[in-house]
Amino acid sequence: MENGRRRGMLPILALHAVSEYYRLPWKPPVTAGLLAANTLIYLRPAFLRPFLPPIDQVWFNPHLILKYRDLKRFLLSALYHVSESHLVYNMMSLLWKGIRLETAMGSAEFASMVAALLAMSQGITLILAKSLLLFFRYDTPYYYEFSAGFSGVLFAMKVVLNSQSPHDPTYLYGLVVPARLAAWAELILIQFFVPGASFLGHLGGILAGILYLKLKNNSASSLARLIIKPLYDAIGWPLRFVRRRLLFLRSRWRRPRPRPRIPAAVWRCQACTYDNPGLLSVCEMCGSSRRPGVGTTTVPEFMPQSQYHDLTLEELRRRRIQRFNP
Repeated sequence: MENGRRRGMLPILALHAVSEYYRLPWKPPVTAGLLAANTLIYLRPAFLRPFLPPIDQVWFNPHLILKYRDLKRFLLSALYHVSESHLVYNMMSLLWKGIRLETAMGSAEFASMVAALLAMSQGITLILAKSLLLFFRYDTPYYYEFSAGFSGVLFAMKVVLNSQSPHDPTYLYGLVVPARLAAWAELILIQFFVPGASFLGHLGGILAGILYLKLKNNSASSLARLIIKPLYDAIGWPLRFVRRRLLFLRSRWRRPRPRPRIPAAVWRCQACTYDNPGLLSVCEMCGSSRRPGVGTTTVPEFMPQSQYHDLTLEELRRRRIQRFNP
């Protein structure tokens, strides 16, 4: 991200890192590992050269990454630096941010956060470069820019660190700015003082930090609901309709059906056992009145005459003659 090279700055980085770790009661291992990895990759000692490609093969270049689907450039370019000053500046920043974040989060969560921020910052930078080329319809220099360094991840870590106290003031190159705006202010100042720095890479880091916080604040279930809810709304109403219909049919099937009532067709006279229409109140055969409480039925019942009436046969005969021969 810069062209000039300075010699003799690595001992300063080593001395500063040792002094910082010496006074810590708990030494964050992931931060120390990141410092050692970046430094060894820059130095490329002889025993590592068969495994580490030179920087010319791992530059972050959106055009080459998309054209050749080069994941090596996508992932490894963040661990390479172009000069000692570039390395020392980034590692000093990593030392300060990493100690605070790893101490607060724990080593496992901090390591997973760094991996996520690296992938997101590189991916967002790639999307921004491609978008500028597509929307503005000209060969934007960002699409063909070569860059390397851990700065994108550091900007993302700065956003995460400042989110713990967003309203507290912080010092940035002698300026006092709110913590929530520190990353944006540093983005502008670095671009002003170091024009060769990758503006798009730093911007991608800031956006990656914001995205990480958004995803972290949402629980896994809330995130799942956020993704599934539009799909559920689209197909939910026919499913609810079918479910209600099935429940209705099931309830009707299980509900006991009422027994059909036998229509009031006839009633049986208790005197002469003649079956009369249900609408009559007087026996059509003998003229006896229908007694209260006597119901109608379509099935004749055997009821002895002596239980209900003491009429003689002669009296019954007389009543029948009167009934039909007035």
